[in-house]
Amino acid sequence: METFEGVERIIQRGLDNTAPAIALAVSLRGEILVERSYGYLDPDTRQHPTTHSTRFDLASVTKLYTTTAFLMLVSAGKVAPDDPVVNVIPEFGRYGPRTIEGGQNPHTLEREIVEESGVVDPAQITFRHLLTHTSGLAPWRDLFLNVGSVPPSPEQGLLTDGADRLTRALDLIGGYPFVSAPGERVNYSDLGLILLGAAVARGDDTGTLPGAIGKFASAEAHFNPAESTRYSRWDYAPTECDTRWRDRRCWGEVHDENACALGGVAGHAGLFAPAISPLRLGQLWLDALAGRVSLLPRDLAREAVRDQTDGGYRGLGWVIRSPEGSSSGRYFSPSSFGHTGFTGTSLWIDPERELIVSLLTNRVYFGRDHDDILRFRPAIHDAIAQWVDAL
Repeated sequence: METFEGVERIIQRGLDNTAPAIALAVSLRGEILVERSYGYLDPDTRQHPTTHSTRFDLASVTKLYTTTAFLMLVSAGKVAPDDPVVNVIPEFGRYGPRTIEGGQNPHTLEREIVEESGVVDPAQITFRHLLTHTSGLAPWRDLFLNVGSVPPSPEQGLLTDGADRLTRALDLIGGYPFVSAPGERVNYSDLGLILLGAAVARGDDTGTLPGAIGKFASAEAHFNPAESTRYSRWDYAPTECDTRWRDRRCWGEVHDENACALGGVAGHAGLFAPAISPLRLGQLWLDALAGRVSLLPRDLAREAVRDQTDGGYRGLGWVIRSPEGSSSGRYFSPSSFGHTGFTGTSLWIDPERELIVSLLTNRVYFGRDHDDILRFRPAIHDAIAQWVDAL
């Protein structure tokens, strides 16, 4: 019989091999069972222990908040999933049909060529394509080298030209070639979620992505820590020492270069939060699936967590659990859904158990090529599933 001590043994090994700071929050049938933190924000001196309130860089878990904000606009009748993106972001179609050529490798910045050829009319791309990563947009492009200079660090203050940078980024995305025809296959694309975040900002009555997300997320989840007059780096888990662009360790600023270059606010990355915040987002979704909240209609929530891609395991913004190789491990139910973040974060929800696991780490602290997280995540979720089944 698995006990929680088994979970903690895996976490203790993870502090040696995966990340110096780890936070975990677990709920079952609406009751919070676990809210614990481990490790240190300064692992060299073993000072400043991680706490329940430590904010982690959520990385691509941000996409779930952007998705939720978009679907709230759908629920309000302001937009539909199958609307063309150009209806809201006309800049995306400014340069007309574009060729299928390729993208870039985010590690080397080198151009990647695809074997396909053809032309794609951006007017064909819908919000459903963005949400399911089937738009044909490149997975990645070096926007950060082309929208402005290196932003100031959080201690130096706020970036003041974020809106201008987003304008330049949208213009660039509107000119990039595609990597496949829309609807043809899943190409996980940050560019698509940058577009979705911009669409949310334009559709929401606040006019901003943070304002839209703030309608359902607690204040614990926020962009741009430097906006706070009480900013302290010890409130945040540090990530990678960026030697190729910023020449500083990312600490209270988003690790993702493109999100940082856009002023720290983007649809694909940028949110900081303690482990309890994604857990609460997961509970909102469980409540929506059960028809217990009006924030998202039950039918829309169910549509969002259904595989939209004929075996690509992509819902509307969500990753649907795959039978093999899931970061949720071996024991979560087939109807489970979640998402991971590059910095070492994840949120997984098992609706059959009504189990939610928010696991946050700063696994890129020692470098982005450190891949022990690929073994750590499934092991933790396996241990948690066995533990709760034994309760």
